[in-house]
Parts: sequence; structure tokens; C-alpha cells
Amino acid sequence: MTGPEQENGSPREPGAQEPRDDEPKSTPAGEADEGSELLPSGSMSLLDHLEELRRALISSLVAFALSTVVCWFFSRPLLDFLVRPILSATESVYFHSPIEAFTIRLKLSTICGLFIVLPYIFFKIYGFILPGLYQKERRVVTPLLISSTGLFYLGVAFAFLVVIPKVVTFMLSFGTEVMQPLIGIGPYFSFVARLCLAFGLMFELPLVVLFLSLLGLIDPHWLLRGWRYALIIIATAAAILTPPDVFSQLVMAVPVMLLYIVSVLVAIVVTRRRREAAERDED
Repeated sequence: MTGPEQENGSPREPGAQEPRDDEPKSTPAGEADEGSELLPSGSMSLLDHLEELRRALISSLVAFALSTVVCWFFSRPLLDFLVRPILSATESVYFHSPIEAFTIRLKLSTICGLFIVLPYIFFKIYGFILPGLYQKERRVVTPLLISSTGLFYLGVAFAFLVVIPKVVTFMLSFGTEVMQPLIGIGPYFSFVARLCLAFGLMFELPLVVLFLSLLGLIDPHWLLRGWRYALIIIATAAAILTPPDVFSQLVMAVPVMLLYIVSVLVAIVVTRRRREAAERDED
């Protein structure tokens, strides 16, 4: 054989150069390999994003529905646990319409189901937005999601286990021998749900303060100096979110104000360390 041959055995034309290993191999038009789209690595098209969003929504709804159904079968002990704070003052609670008992148990099952499955829903949302985040953004979003969920659960637990028994005991203490409580399950359920939701949201305040301080949108030193304005805002929010009595407002405002001061101090320490690290990088 006189001339060089290609790997497949066919003769190479004289003067043709050997292909180098370090040169990119071109692909003829119309014969692009699968996965060689112009999209960057890990990115998806709009239809892929919509399909991923659809799967996340469907799985979240299915999980929420299954959790609600499971909670329905335990709605009786859950209802007994719900009314435990007022059993010391009254023997039972009452429903005032034929469908109210069923409605309350259905609402309780729905809220408890959502409460149980909420971390899974947050996980699915995080899994949907994760591919569009840079590595630096992931280091911020991941602890933010975990801490916000934990603070919300902590606020709800604090409201139900600490605040509600004290508020109920204090409010029912105004009864007399001729004025006894006749508590309906509907108003009591609304009272508990509203107070738990309010405390869950208010316990997110430290995270909000820290996050805004890290972004540089607010100065934590200014927040510490303006604690009087923060006290007015917190007291106003407590008056809106809690029942219209001074005791409930104080029970919410005092721990939230303490959380505010602690969060500002933590934000001062974190921002100071970030500034020191930035100055070292510049040097």
C-alpha cells in the first residue's frame, strides 16, 4: 500500500494532513449529536421549565391531598389536642349548626396536612429554581430556606404551647358565677389559627433583618439606634394580628421585640465580618 490510510481502511488523498487530537472535530450540518445544543450546560428550554414546574405543582398537590386525607382520619385526636388549652375552664366546646362540626374537622385536617407537607413543598420549589442559581446564590438561598421554615414552625409552636394557654386562661378569668363561658368551636378555631399564623410570620423578623443587612439595603447600626420606631411598628402589628386585648398584644410584642434586638446584633456581627473579609481580599 503506497499512501497513508484512514482508520476505516480507505486510502487518504496525497497531501492530506493527519487530524490532530487537540483540534475540535466539526460535525456536518444536520448531523449534530444529541445534547450538542447551543444552550449552556445544565440549562433548559422554556418548555422544559414549564414541564418541570408542572411536575412540581402536581407532586406538591398530591402530597398535600394525601396528607390532608391522613389527617382526616386523625381529626378527632387533633381536635382534642386543639381544645386542650380551654378544658381547664370549661368542660367542652359547642358547635351551633349541623355542619359546623364537619367543617371544623375538615379545616383542621387541611391546615394540619399543609403544616406537615410544607417542607416538601418548599423542597420542590427549591428544586425548581435551583438550576437557575449560581453557586454563590445557592450558598445564600439554601440556609435561607431552611432557617425560614424552622423559624415559622418555631413561632407556631411558641404560640400554641405558650401563648394561647396563657391568653385563654387570662381572658376566661373574667367570668363570674352567673357569667360562664359557652365557647363555640368555630370562633375558637379562628382564634387559634389566627394567633399561630401571626406568630409564625412575626418569627421571620430576625431572618428578614439579617437578609436585608447582608444585601446592604439597611444598616444594622441604624436599626439598633431606631429601636423606638421598631417598637411602635411591632406594637402596631401585634394589635392588628392578635385579638383586641392588651394581654395578647403584650405577649406577642415582647418576644418579637427581643427577637428584633437579637437579630440586629447578629446582623452587626455578620456585616462587620464581611467587611473585614472584603478589606483583606482587597489588600
